[in-house]
Amino acid sequence: MNENTLLILLIIFVAISAAALLIQAVSLLGLFMVAKDIRTKLLAVWPEVQEIIGVSRRGVERVEKHIDKIGSASVQIVDTTKQQVAKIDELLNDANTRAKVQMERAEMVLDDTMTRVQETVSIVQRSVLRPMREVYGFWSGVRTALQYLGRGTRPTVDHATSDEEMFI
Repeated sequence: MNENTLLILLIIFVAISAAALLIQAVSLLGLFMVAKDIRTKLLAVWPEVQEIIGVSRRGVERVEKHIDKIGSASVQIVDTTKQQVAKIDELLNDANTRAKVQMERAEMVLDDTMTRVQETVSIVQRSVLRPMREVYGFWSGVRTALQYLGRGTRPTVDHATSDEEMFI
């Protein structure tokens, strides 16, 4: 590379750098103008923004007061609910215990009743049905004897043999 070529390259580089700096300066000037325009518009709206911020603060303060009231009321409601649930639990436990006692009593009464019914059936069988069977057996014997005696004819040999075979 000779000196002329190096000098030309250096001049081109300096020119490109100068153009870049010039473009950057123009961009910064444009940004300055836009920022100034935004500042003017913002200053025009600034009192309204401050008013909105003030209204918001007052609203937040009012809401905080209500939230405090709601919080304390919620705590009271939760406490009352806990107490009521404890009472309901106690009531259910008491009812459950009483129901178990009543079920045991009912079972004892039922067992006693069943025992008495069985005893009554046994007594009825011993005192009523057995004598009735005995009377029925007695009358069956009397009736058979009367039928036998009332026949009047003597049995034939075949019939007598048949009766004896059945007896044996």
